[in-house]
Amino acid sequence: MAGDTVLAVLLGLVDMLLFVADGFAELPELPPWYIALPVNIAMVAPLVFRRKSPLWSAYVVLVVSIVHATLMLGISSVAGLAMSIYSVVVYAGRRQGLVFVGAVVVSSAVQLALGPTDELVISVLFLAFGIALCWTLGEFVGARRAYDVEVEARLHLLETERDQATRIAVAEERGRIARELHDVVAHAVSVMVVQADGASYAIESNPELAQRALQTISETGRGALGELRRLLDVLRSDDADGEPRVPQPDAHALGELADRMRTAGVPVELETDDLGDLPAGVSLGIYRIVQESLTNTLKHAGRGATAAVRVHRTGDLVEVEVSDDGAGRIPQLAATGSSHRLPGGNGLIGMRERAHVYGGTLDVGPAPGGGWQVRAALPVRLDK
Repeated sequence: MAGDTVLAVLLGLVDMLLFVADGFAELPELPPWYIALPVNIAMVAPLVFRRKSPLWSAYVVLVVSIVHATLMLGISSVAGLAMSIYSVVVYAGRRQGLVFVGAVVVSSAVQLALGPTDELVISVLFLAFGIALCWTLGEFVGARRAYDVEVEARLHLLETERDQATRIAVAEERGRIARELHDVVAHAVSVMVVQADGASYAIESNPELAQRALQTISETGRGALGELRRLLDVLRSDDADGEPRVPQPDAHALGELADRMRTAGVPVELETDDLGDLPAGVSLGIYRIVQESLTNTLKHAGRGATAAVRVHRTGDLVEVEVSDDGAGRIPQLAATGSSHRLPGGNGLIGMRERAHVYGGTLDVGPAPGGGWQVRAALPVRLDK
């Protein structure tokens, strides 16, 4: 409004100077100063608000311009109407601009009809040229303003999408870490509980067996603590990329996993092909699926159960099968009399997500000959 105020003051001063000059010329049609001054002020004052309130400012200018032009007080009536047409087109829109131009044309036609006719053609051409010029300038500036608004909206949308993508990435990473924590804790705690129970029974009758069980508990606990520290460091620090990391287990560590399960009391038969160089994510997924399956066997298959792990690669497809011959039940299903372990819980959900994220499939359910089986198929996509 500061620039518009300066412009309005300048127009008012020009009109007053013209009025004073005409007064020195002693023109008989001049009104007295106490009429000319208020009309000039009323003519230029609405222009101060032409950006903030373009419509009412324009129509006030139109009404006052009739009086101003009739009294022949200067150029503010013409300049004010031109500025008002431009302002309505830019700040109010084409529809309001057409309505206002129509009002200006009607008002001007009436004034021309009531005035002298010797310069009628020139006045009409001047009016048409002025309206066309102001409308063209308004269209150009209005289009530029609309473009700037659209660019600003798009930038805001991009910032919002970037923030949402960041939040989604954080949520996915937290979900992955939660699954890793579940795998580590569930497997380690299951082994430790089984070994602790065995040690409590054998501590008097077979101290050597109890000692081995306690050693297994100690080693399993230390390994779990190491993995927990590594995963929790990721959550605690944003600048942890430069810190040394313990490598994630992969499919080549299935032999060590089978040995730990045998030590925990579950005989495991392991059969694997030469898996070659698998993508890190697929290899980790295979390991975690086998780990979760054997952990469920340890917890639910019952005493004397054995497990078989078969991992075969055919072309670009890796098939994983983990089965046991146990007849145990998930504790919360025991009261219902169910003799099968139904898929559910974070562990089985995590296995299914690991398979699906790499475009694979997972089937979990009772084995045909009794017991329980997990079958997964993961496609191999090697980067070339």
